[in-house]
This record gives sequence, structure tokens and C-alpha cells, in this order.
Amino acid sequence: MLMDSNIPAPKPVIKLIEAFNRLPGIGPKSAQRLAYYIIRMPKEEARLLADAVLGVKQTIIFCSSCQNLTEIDPCVICSSSTRDHSIICLVEEPLDVLALERAGFYKGQYHVLHGLISPINGIGPDDLKIKDLLFRLEYEHISEVVLALNPTLEGDATAMYIQRLLSPFGVTTTNLARGLPVGGNLEYADDVTLSRAFHGRREL
Repeated sequence: MLMDSNIPAPKPVIKLIEAFNRLPGIGPKSAQRLAYYIIRMPKEEARLLADAVLGVKQTIIFCSSCQNLTEIDPCVICSSSTRDHSIICLVEEPLDVLALERAGFYKGQYHVLHGLISPINGIGPDDLKIKDLLFRLEYEHISEVVLALNPTLEGDATAMYIQRLLSPFGVTTTNLARGLPVGGNLEYADDVTLSRAFHGRREL
């Protein structure tokens, strides 16, 4: 039970609180606040929120090439004639693509892993979009793969694992310069830090 009071909340309220509590970064207290905020919300606003959630689930798919989130397949980046199709920037999550695109300096392609290798959390290589990356290297003319993974233990371990897989393909493999703080996330890095890290990348 997530409620502090000895008086139980109505079952629909408890169900809503528990649903919010399952979201990443949302603890029991935050889940309660969100639930009661929605209860006080005008019905039309609540309907718009529900429609937005359903709309995302019904219309958003993975790009068959880069595995980023998209409404069309292939996505606008993969299908763009103005992007450099010889370089792939490998990132952990779609939010990392948004961060790099916001900075505006990178004009190549992406590949989204949707996670990092983390045995402690039960995440292995087969749980990530690694096979899709290898498929691209086999059938596309790729000259460089930039391992733009977050500088954490999981990020470094994943980068090392993927680097070994890439070696038979003969592509240049580079890593971001450590302008990014160890333990930090691309999502929260400012544009200047991202740009310096990217342009200071080195071959592995």
C-alpha cells in the first residue's frame, strides 16, 4: 500500500498511484502527488493526457534502420539526402539523439541501442539493438562508428564489447573525448561540452 493514511484510498486511486510508481524516477510520494493532481485536473485535460499517451503507443515505432523512435519508416534522419551516410553515431537512448541534434554540429547517421549491457540488471547483448547495427555495417557503406555512450561503467563495458564486434568490418571506431564528466549523461550535457567531446573523439 502506497498511502500514508490508515484510511484506504478508493481502488481506482490506488491503481493510478501504483501505475505512476512503476515509472522510472517516480517514488511513492511523487506517485501520490501525480495521482491526486490528475484527480483534480479538469476532465477535458485528463482526456487530452490520456489521448496523448495512447497516441504515442499507437503511432510511434522503431526506425527499421537506426532504431530511433519515429512516426515514419525510415525516419527523417535516415532518409535525409543531406546527412552523411558513411558515419554512424552509436547512442544509448533516443534522448541522446535529441541532445546531439539540439547541439547542431553532427550531420551523420545514428544507431540507438535502447540500453547498455548491465548483468546486475539482467541486461545482456541480446537485449540491445546490436545485431541491427552489425546488419547495417554488412550492407551499408559505413566508414566510421562513433561510440557516443555515456561515460559510466556500463557504458564503457558496452563500448568495449561492441568494439570487438566491429573490428572484423574494418571500420574506424572512435570514442568521444572525455569532455563529458564520468558518470554523466549525454541528455544533460550542454551544447559546448557535447561539441568539444564529439570533435575530440579518438580512434580506439
